[in-house]
Amino acid sequence: MTTLFISDLHLEEARPDITDAFLAFLKTRAMSVEQLYILGDFFEAWIGDDERTPLQEQVAQALKAVSDSGTRIFLMHGNRDFLIGEDFCHRAGATLLDDPTVIDLYGTPALLMHGDSLCTADVEYQKFRANMRNPQMQKMMLARPLKDRQQMARQLRELSTAKNQGKAEAIMDVTPEEVIRELEDHGVQLMIHGHTHRPAIHQLEANGQDARRIVLGDWDRHVWWLEATSSQAPELKKAPL
Repeated sequence: MTTLFISDLHLEEARPDITDAFLAFLKTRAMSVEQLYILGDFFEAWIGDDERTPLQEQVAQALKAVSDSGTRIFLMHGNRDFLIGEDFCHRAGATLLDDPTVIDLYGTPALLMHGDSLCTADVEYQKFRANMRNPQMQKMMLARPLKDRQQMARQLRELSTAKNQGKAEAIMDVTPEEVIRELEDHGVQLMIHGHTHRPAIHQLEANGQDARRIVLGDWDRHVWWLEATSSQAPELKKAPL
């Protein structure tokens, strides 16, 4: 039995190389495994399930084929695609996960997150995140015409890029104390997340015991995934894009 974790693909029309790598990953690695978890920022932007671009349709169909092979697919919102809804998930054969969620990973409780909520030093971003995750705000956004939402998405991406250029690297990484707090609040020793684009396995202590924080990699230059089996500990892997 095998479970795969990926995040931060940032799929978009401008990067067909990432789309091609993802479709190949589905065919060569995800077919018929037990579970595939996609932990946020799957798409570079998502403005509502009603957009249905050729890329989105292609990805939904590819995921549905994997789901039909017997693989259970789970999708978590990221900071770029928090408006993905049940309609897309239904077409893709995926189940939408709350952030955070605790799963049983072959006998080990694992806390799954996108990871942006861990970056508490970025106070400005956390205020923005709270606003954007508000159900009433999302309902208002989705009620706007599609063209308005497309323009808003472009503006938000430009604003985000400009603001991130002026931020210190430490501010954009996780806050160590927040990591410990989440592990202890959920009573687990394993956390898996993405968002920071800093793939690594960190050893730490929580709940008075050894703990691990596994950070998934982004797909800008490499294909990154975490592979866990019923007989082996989770292993970070990468391949050329």
